[in-house]
Amino acid sequence: MSITPLMPKATAVWLVDNTALGFDQIAAFCKLHPLEVKAIADGEAAQGIKGMDPVMSGQLTREEIEKASNNPSYRMQVQESKVRVPENKRKGPRYTPVSRRQDRPNAILWIVRFHPELLDAQIMRLVGTTKPTIEAIRTRTHWNSAHLEPMDPVTLGLCSQIELDIEVEKGAKNAPKPAEGEEPQSLLPVDETTSEEAMAAAFSKPAPSTREEEEEVDADAVFANFKSGDEDDDQR
Repeated sequence: MSITPLMPKATAVWLVDNTALGFDQIAAFCKLHPLEVKAIADGEAAQGIKGMDPVMSGQLTREEIEKASNNPSYRMQVQESKVRVPENKRKGPRYTPVSRRQDRPNAILWIVRFHPELLDAQIMRLVGTTKPTIEAIRTRTHWNSAHLEPMDPVTLGLCSQIELDIEVEKGAKNAPKPAEGEEPQSLLPVDETTSEEAMAAAFSKPAPSTREEEEEVDADAVFANFKSGDEDDDQR
């Protein structure tokens, strides 16, 4: 895989001014078009750009330049650095773009509700928030609590699914263990809930009453009321 040198135009300016390399050779090394290198040589491009010595920066050797100068068809290669700089790990809360910051409270509410085992430090790593904000959302004292809705931080683009899964796995290890002699609560196995004994016991129980029993109606008393009403009308 070809590697582009640092500051390719500045490197091309230096090679044009300090070597007898062809335009094609410089263009191939700096990943530029030969006409662009020719424009640099003619002073029509890269004006005001100070040349950068690729030898001093460790991207090229004198031997490589000399070899290319003696062979116009030779193409120079960028020298890979022998020193590997370790990647800097992020410290502190994750940076959240301004356009996504308004979604953080909803994401925190989602995490607190569906993953209560996560510590505040884990939530801070996932969505880039602060401990007071998490506490305010937990205790429903956040200034916008009435309008917050739990939303998945992955869907909101605040973190990746892999990052969330890693934190959930870590949080599961921090979850409180059941007391000694106490079995963890779980659903009954399917074999137990669908066995013949369980089904028979379920159907043998009387159905719960959904309405009050109707009171017995005395027909003679009802008709007596109607008769007394008719007699009053006749007297009128």
